[in-house]
Amino acid sequence: MDPHRPSSSSERPTAEAILATAERWRQQLAGDVHEQVVEGLYRQAARVADRAVSRPDRAAMPTIDRRIDRLVTSRVWGFPIMLLLFGAMFWLTISGANVPSTLLASLLVDTVHPGLKGVFNSLGAPGWLTGLVVDGMYLATAWVVSVMLPPMAIFFPLLTLLEDFGYLPRIAFNLDRLFKQAGAHGKQAMTTMMGFGCNAAGVLAARIIDSPRERLLAILTNNFALCNGRWPTQFLIATVFVGTLAPAPLAGLVSSAAVTSVALLGVFMTLAVGWALSRTVLRGEVSTFSLELPPYRPPRVWQALYTSLIDRTLFVLWRAVVFALPAGAVIWLSANVHIGGESLATHCVRFLDPIGFLIGLNGVILFAYVIAIPANEIVIPTILMLTVMMTGSQGIGEGAGVLFKLDSNRAIGQLLTAGGWTVLTGVNLMLFSLLHNPCSTTLYTIYKETGSGKWTLVAAALPLALGFIVTFLVASLWRMM
Repeated sequence: MDPHRPSSSSERPTAEAILATAERWRQQLAGDVHEQVVEGLYRQAARVADRAVSRPDRAAMPTIDRRIDRLVTSRVWGFPIMLLLFGAMFWLTISGANVPSTLLASLLVDTVHPGLKGVFNSLGAPGWLTGLVVDGMYLATAWVVSVMLPPMAIFFPLLTLLEDFGYLPRIAFNLDRLFKQAGAHGKQAMTTMMGFGCNAAGVLAARIIDSPRERLLAILTNNFALCNGRWPTQFLIATVFVGTLAPAPLAGLVSSAAVTSVALLGVFMTLAVGWALSRTVLRGEVSTFSLELPPYRPPRVWQALYTSLIDRTLFVLWRAVVFALPAGAVIWLSANVHIGGESLATHCVRFLDPIGFLIGLNGVILFAYVIAIPANEIVIPTILMLTVMMTGSQGIGEGAGVLFKLDSNRAIGQLLTAGGWTVLTGVNLMLFSLLHNPCSTTLYTIYKETGSGKWTLVAAALPLALGFIVTFLVASLWRMM
């Protein structure tokens, strides 16, 4: 029969036959599909139960991941392990950064800086231009790079390796209850840890929080995590003013305890301010999230290095350099532009002195924090330069507006003591270093992340107000004793 020729009516199946055949197929397929679906559900439930349910009659051997999790997420051992681990990271960062920071400072400050001055002088550049560009803009940037780059190049890779290993989600698991009670998101624990390396990076890390309200909470409170730019100030002041109160064998231990106390105060302030904001201007329900603990895996070292150095370290460093250049110009101009026979810096320091005395500080410190807002790394060199200028010390530094740092802590202590510093000044400087406005790099990052000038202003004003309140209370109590 020709397949293209229509079949006759007698050759076509009847409608009743088609329906009968379809019904037999439907019944047979329905039974098969039903059995397959039910069997699949039972198999999946059994797999889930094997992973999540402990059966006395068929106890499965615990995996390596479970054994580690029982330890690192334990109510008893979880927090001590976390503190020891991050304490070791901070120690490695601070100790490991000393040598490369010294080498960078020797190269950029001791070698390149005089060479640049020689080039400008050989070209016949006027003194004011050489001072503005070389002593001001270049030198401030050199200090920022030499102090900021080595700690970030150590801390961020270590943090990335922990993240790659799978430990950071366990930190969020341990701290979830604390942050939830403060009205914040459990993932803020990870942004806070990132803030210990750099607050700008911590603000960027807040993108992992889905809730806009809780992301904003994490951004506004990240400044209370001591960034690497503030660690040198903490250790220097603790060594010079706090450690000397103890016997010589215990001086290092007392200094370390003082810095650790300030860092823990920062964590407390993060939770306290988050709690206050979540019950006032950022009131709302705490969102729930499903935190999956990924399996542990060997860290991918080269990928971690690339991610931390390119995406975090160099990105943040570039922003800091952009802001350090104009800061250096402002520092040099304030020390070299004179009105009424005195420099602008002198006028500003004397104007700020009464306010500084009220909160246990002085005008030099307050003015240093004003003009060093682009980067905390240049606060100590700026304070030393201003102290030399205000005390008229001879043979220290290279001139007005030229940043420098003394190699000996003893020499620094003698210079600051000559400037009227006391133990109260040192203690309150440590507190003010924790509780003051973010640097301009962090503020710019906050503006880019929030798109709001209002919240950027709040991020600057809130910690600064707390800094004045806390130092005022400490100074008042100190003077009453």
